[in-house]
Amino acid sequence: MESWLKISWVLCIFGFLREIRPSEPYHAEILMSDWYHVTQEEINRSVYPVGTYSYLALQIFVFLITDFLRYKPVIIANALTGILVWSTLLWTTTLTGLQVVEVFYGFYQAAEVAYYAYIYAKVDKKYYPLVTSYTRSAMFVGKLVGGLLAQLMIGMQWMVYRQLYIISITSQVLALFWSFGLPKVEKSLYFHSQSGAGKDETKSDAAVIENGSQKPEETVEKPSPATKQSFHAFQLLWTHFHSAYTNPTVLQWSLWYAMILAGFLQISTYMQVVWKSYDEPTIAWNGAVDAALTALSAVFSLLAGYFPASRLKTRTSFLTIAVLSVLQGGCILLSSWTSNIYYSYLGYVLFGGLFAFTITVASSELASSLVEDSFALVFGFNTFIALLLQCILTFVVVSENVNLNLNVFEQFTVYAFYFMVIGIVYFTVVVLQCVWSGVKGPKTNKEVVN
Repeated sequence: MESWLKISWVLCIFGFLREIRPSEPYHAEILMSDWYHVTQEEINRSVYPVGTYSYLALQIFVFLITDFLRYKPVIIANALTGILVWSTLLWTTTLTGLQVVEVFYGFYQAAEVAYYAYIYAKVDKKYYPLVTSYTRSAMFVGKLVGGLLAQLMIGMQWMVYRQLYIISITSQVLALFWSFGLPKVEKSLYFHSQSGAGKDETKSDAAVIENGSQKPEETVEKPSPATKQSFHAFQLLWTHFHSAYTNPTVLQWSLWYAMILAGFLQISTYMQVVWKSYDEPTIAWNGAVDAALTALSAVFSLLAGYFPASRLKTRTSFLTIAVLSVLQGGCILLSSWTSNIYYSYLGYVLFGGLFAFTITVASSELASSLVEDSFALVFGFNTFIALLLQCILTFVVVSENVNLNLNVFEQFTVYAFYFMVIGIVYFTVVVLQCVWSGVKGPKTNKEVVN
């Protein structure tokens, strides 16, 4: 096996280059400019939802293809798609063109799973905590550089908003060239987990024929090695799935993971639309806000590593979940109910920091509760559930088909109460547990006396 540190750094540089997208903090600002022939309402209801639905539709497919193709081809395809997305945004001007871009952007997001899964197929398990930290940190640093670069270019008036796409395309081109240097993966978790399976099968067939229990011509009726390999892959998938989701601890943290991720994706998608609705300051500080959120997220993620959730009792962990969910809801209200855009910036940064803390705690608790080698499957499925919840939120709150006719501030009020309801539900679970213990306690004491 190649040096785990060398492989980690090669992958980290790809993640760093991929995340340098200075156009991202000003995406809504650019789309609502005079260049594109679309309105704010069309961006909110007809463009962004396409990306959400595409991400959901492609998530499971990309996960399976990633394992089947052994990661590297999907990483290369991810960089190619990034070039396609931001290049198309440079020349398209119509609503239909933007919707097509959102479909490709859905793949770009879904293909991120290859980045995280690749490293686990290339290094020994004892290095998992370190390489996970390195790869996530690389993406944080890239995103931080992208935000600072965007603010610098706009603040110093060296570029107009739309020209930021040029930098985003350049970073994706560099990531593409770098991706070709990634070491090839010889095996994967499911479809290529047993090297030499076909060879063993051939030996087995020969032995049967030699013993006279089967005629040579009958061997063509047996399933091919590829068919058996696929059957084994799906059998292993089901075994890992069943083992994980029959574990109450995994269910608890998976449910919270999916719910808060769905809320975060919805907030981060539409937050710029909220800011565009304010009376704009002389300089839009979206880039600086994105950089601040990334820096705070990195700090909170580090702090989460020292949070002893695994040593907490079930009630205490549920109470912690409840408090954190309510706080996130409060930050969203601050972002959407204030008349001052700077308070809205503050609320969003605090929300992002709390999300980074909570998602890191949930991830670490899930990882510690899972059987060996089922990390990618469980996190992939949890992400799928999160995307499904996000699509429901989008359909109910944003879609024109439901006819709620909520403006963007009212939509964010719904999202805030979504987090608060999560907190109330978990708090209710704690109360019910306490009540049940109180009812059950005297009976136990009576039985002891008798």
